[in-house]
Amino acid sequence: MNEPTQALAVLNCGSSSIKFALFDASTVEPPRQPWWGGQVRGIGSAQASLQTAGRPEQPLALGTAEPYHDALAVIRDALRAQLGPVPLRGVAHRVVHGGAHHAAPLRMDTAALAELRGYIPLAPLHQPFALEAMEVLLAQQPELPQVACFDTAFHHTLPDVEQMLPLPWSAWQRGLRRYGFHGLSYEYQSLVLPERHGELAYGRCIVAHLGSGASLCAMRGGRSVATTMGFSALDGLMMGTRCGALDPGALLYLMEVEGLDVHQVGQMLYHQSGLLGVSGRSADPRELLAHEADDPQCAAALALYVRRIVREVGALVAVLGGLDLLVFTAGIGEHQAEVRARIVAGLGFLGVALDDAANARHAPVISAPASAVRVAVEPTNEEWVAARQALGVLGKHRPMVPGP
Repeated sequence: MNEPTQALAVLNCGSSSIKFALFDASTVEPPRQPWWGGQVRGIGSAQASLQTAGRPEQPLALGTAEPYHDALAVIRDALRAQLGPVPLRGVAHRVVHGGAHHAAPLRMDTAALAELRGYIPLAPLHQPFALEAMEVLLAQQPELPQVACFDTAFHHTLPDVEQMLPLPWSAWQRGLRRYGFHGLSYEYQSLVLPERHGELAYGRCIVAHLGSGASLCAMRGGRSVATTMGFSALDGLMMGTRCGALDPGALLYLMEVEGLDVHQVGQMLYHQSGLLGVSGRSADPRELLAHEADDPQCAAALALYVRRIVREVGALVAVLGGLDLLVFTAGIGEHQAEVRARIVAGLGFLGVALDDAANARHAPVISAPASAVRVAVEPTNEEWVAARQALGVLGKHRPMVPGP
């Protein structure tokens, strides 16, 4: 790829990793593939490393006092080296929670940062780390434009009946509602699926974002009409380490009878449940598949994982009044053929039939020609959506020199 005349950086911050990318910002619509990018992994551990495009993985020695700040400094230096004389137009951040008010990307300042801190309890695995990156940049380079791109924004089209929680009305008035997440991923699907599947993509469509976090989104006309994640990123499907939907009575039991405090329950629900918790071995389906024949817990974890997905797909089919297109995306959805096969087998009542050979090679369409529902595999591209949104916000702003 040729060197751009100006660039935009995208940061996708998790608790132990930061993905980063530079996109060509010379035009209104950035190319779908980044000019350059990479990832810092293992933040807070002795196995921290830096991986950038075209170079081998490098071990990192991050400090123990503020390892996240140190990782951001490593990324800043890497971005500077890659940019050289190319001006940086701004930085886009994937932010998991934008609350009830933010249905569009937001230019960041100290007031906006303070507001978004209020949503940390609703997305503790991601929200604080994106905000930390923004805070560091605001302090170091306040003139560098930053844009927050929200995972909740895509779901602002949900009807009220899908947003409401069956709690006292005053809870709704205070903002307790179902927000939905993985919105950048679903927005990408809403843009790319019509290119591949035509009018079918505007019909009754369910996208399964299956990664370490997981959710389903029911779309009609390319818009979100129902989704499995709700008030927090714990709801809905069983995930890698998160429980998904859970009887609240079980939480009351854990606290009242077993004596767990709020912190202990939070640790269990976010970090010790899901595939890892049930299997007792791993949050990675690949490892569980390798051991299910001789480990009943691995088999049970996989069976429950698939059952919960099939069950929730069925619920969304009822809401949509049928199904035309089922799409798998994200790490597990894109790469785990056996998991896809088991899910599709559970949906046989819909007339869904798989092409085993196409599924094995992760083809764009994996359903058999006679299938009543088309089944597709479509890689996600959250960073490009964030770049696209940010450039829309920064269109009136001149590029900044130097970079971060």
